[in-house]
Amino acid sequence: MHRFEARRGAKMTAGGLRCRGNRRARCGGNARPCQLVDSVRATAARDAEEIHVNTSKGTAPHYAGGYVLSYAIEKRTDRSIPLGTRFSLLDVYEARKRIAPYITRTPLHSYPRLDRLIGAKVYVKHENHQLLGAFKMRGALNVLAQLSDDEKSQGVICASTGNFGQGVAFAAKVFGAQASVVVPVDANPDKCEAMRDLDARLIYHGRNFDEAREHCERLSREEGYVYVHSANEPRLIPGVGTYSLEIFEDEPDIDVIIVPVGGGSGACGACIVADGLNPAARVIGVQAESAPAAYLSWKSGEIVEAKMETIAEGLATGTGYRMTQEIMRDSMDDFVLVSESEMMEAVSLYLETTHNLTEHAGASPLAAALKIKDTLQGQKVALVMSGGNISRAHLVQAMGQSQ
Repeated sequence: MHRFEARRGAKMTAGGLRCRGNRRARCGGNARPCQLVDSVRATAARDAEEIHVNTSKGTAPHYAGGYVLSYAIEKRTDRSIPLGTRFSLLDVYEARKRIAPYITRTPLHSYPRLDRLIGAKVYVKHENHQLLGAFKMRGALNVLAQLSDDEKSQGVICASTGNFGQGVAFAAKVFGAQASVVVPVDANPDKCEAMRDLDARLIYHGRNFDEAREHCERLSREEGYVYVHSANEPRLIPGVGTYSLEIFEDEPDIDVIIVPVGGGSGACGACIVADGLNPAARVIGVQAESAPAAYLSWKSGEIVEAKMETIAEGLATGTGYRMTQEIMRDSMDDFVLVSESEMMEAVSLYLETTHNLTEHAGASPLAAALKIKDTLQGQKVALVMSGGNISRAHLVQAMGQSQ
């Protein structure tokens, strides 16, 4: 059973709370919305699944009317994830309080040429302007901020192809812990050097991210490190969700957010914030055709392993992850695959139109928007430029293809 609570604090669609993603299909969407009446519990049942909607007062700032959606996913088979883990817009506000001193509130810019190319009003969320050049530090800071002194004294460990490891290393330095990062043997050398600059201990293992992750999990069990998972970590998602909160604060009427998906924390954060502030907004994930495990898991409803051959380090996962998949299947509206050449073209196009460097994962939302532009006409579309830590070799390759 999935339980939903609606709290005072966000927007509500006409006629009641609008269900999203798979919930929209089960509940009938706008045709049969869950009706909300102040101080009354409404219960809707459809296809043998119960959805409980409760109304109560809440404390989310800036949004006085309507309801904030929160939900607890209670059916879990991965025992490393706490049963009844609940995510809400309030968690994202609390995360922002914790991490605000250490992050940049990144800009949301529009560019006339992108508007013309896509046929929409396009906004780019520049997470490449973070201190470390990527959004990952938001989630890592929210995790490390909540560790006890005993946990910090054990040291923390994570697996990464680069950006997440930098985020964990930075957060560990801020909160007084030693960070170890397991990276694939051919990891981006620039990102590895950046982790060393943050006093992280690097451990090289495996041909790809998932082999590094498996070794990381073994070390955590054997050596007693606190393991910070890049997806199945409840404290991670509200921190990452803060960039989506900023998007809706800057442009409350955004119609579509397109988000890169590797492990899925960014897409989950976008879903939670959209559900709370603008349930009519669509969240679309994008992954590489050459590493489609998250896409295939989302489509099938099962955790799927798949090839991992993409140049996009931030999208290079070989399996779906249970926590993020459950949220995405419940709340994400669509999922798009893009090719290696489409991402390289988007890297070059971003440099030409915005004068910003982005890595392939950060360019993937633009590649997706160009691919599905017929469905975006006349809408307000936010593209998450998730990071700008592209290597010189990858940049030269991308620019060479565009010529």
